[in-house]
Amino acid sequence: MAQFFKPQKKSVAKEKKQLKIDSLNHDGIGVSRDNNKVCFVEGALPGEIVLAQPIQAKAKFERLTVQKIIESNIYRVKPFCEHYQLCGGCQLQHLAPEQQMIEKQKAVSSLFDKFLGTSNSSTLHDLNWQPAIESAPLAYRRTARIAVFYDKRKNELLLGYRQKGSKKIINIKNCLVLESCFSDIFSVFSPLLAKLKAAQSITHLQLYKTENQALIVIRHIKALNEKDIKSIVAATEPYKWQLVFEGETGQYQFYNKNPDEQVEINKNKTHLLHYYLDEFDLKLNFSLDNFIQVNHKVNRLMLKQAIDWLNLNRNEKILDLFCGIGNFSLPMAKIANKVVGIEGVASSVEMAKFNALDNKVTNTEFYCQDLNEPMVKAKWFKQEYDVLLLDPSRAGAFDILSQLKLKRFSRILYVSCDPVTLARDSKLIIDAGFKIDKVSLMNMFPHTGHVETMALFIPSRS
Repeated sequence: MAQFFKPQKKSVAKEKKQLKIDSLNHDGIGVSRDNNKVCFVEGALPGEIVLAQPIQAKAKFERLTVQKIIESNIYRVKPFCEHYQLCGGCQLQHLAPEQQMIEKQKAVSSLFDKFLGTSNSSTLHDLNWQPAIESAPLAYRRTARIAVFYDKRKNELLLGYRQKGSKKIINIKNCLVLESCFSDIFSVFSPLLAKLKAAQSITHLQLYKTENQALIVIRHIKALNEKDIKSIVAATEPYKWQLVFEGETGQYQFYNKNPDEQVEINKNKTHLLHYYLDEFDLKLNFSLDNFIQVNHKVNRLMLKQAIDWLNLNRNEKILDLFCGIGNFSLPMAKIANKVVGIEGVASSVEMAKFNALDNKVTNTEFYCQDLNEPMVKAKWFKQEYDVLLLDPSRAGAFDILSQLKLKRFSRILYVSCDPVTLARDSKLIIDAGFKIDKVSLMNMFPHTGHVETMALFIPSRS
């Protein structure tokens, strides 16, 4: 009888390791080396000597978690959240807030140095770092998704976030980074959802804080009966939350809201939400399908800095790639001659057009285009521009940057939510004849490993 070889799973070494932490990486994780292998140590800080437990071993790297701190970083602090050790929402509560941005800047500088190389004119040593855009340390999240999971085996409902390094959901009692209007969300919904007949049908809660209301979208995969709906309404009524039910079809049902208040956008009727950009006398509308920045304060400061750095004038034409609902396009249109915005999500393009109309901004054009595809035949692609603005997703903008004739732009402003793809794309921009004029971090997500960066590029001959 033939015998088949069945490889055994590689076991992770159980022995704890004593390590000296050299730095934090761009995810806020401690970095060390052991026998020429890179060690990523969760919960460790630069300069610390720790005893760490391996949790994953690969050929070139190893993941570990701190078991004991032998020598501590002077900026180590006690986390303010009781769930911090388990919850995957925050990664840097153990580091003093004033030091978080310093360590993030070091991590981003290292990435630039890695991708650009020491022979490049824009290296680790001469990046023109500007002061970071700061956030309130708490109550800064105006949007969030809270997971709901019914454990049949334990007959237990879990309401919270994913556990660190796991897909498991852990129960949360309170989340201090949410806007204060949601401070009671867990104490209200945990007992409420557990009592519902349809508890197993609810998958998550989506939170939105707008200018004049707080919304809770209740996502369910099966229809809720009238009794369950009444129970939800009764329990939440004292908090004045606007309830929205999202069923399996993806349609949103705003509870106790007049259907006549809906607005038709591209033949689809929807209730609109909005936020104000007072500095630019703008009201930005959005629907529940649209992306908006999590941190309203940082968003406003980010827009102001972008316009200050670009020093726009009334004669210039701007190409805004990954424009969304017009968050950058419309403020810049108030100053420039014209703004052309490109976005891959059709609903966001329609909302950007609506926002321009609603704000009486007449010098914008918006097009729906997958920016990972060839652009040579696109009408907007052939036009002449003075300034390029990019605000891509974590995947970056390599594909579209590879197609554009970058030398026609006098300035390129790159707003990034992933420093790895920013550093990678920066090399492409620099190789096209640009240099980095200035860079800054934006503290969009305090206490997390997320890094938001703004970089301005100008022709190297300048």
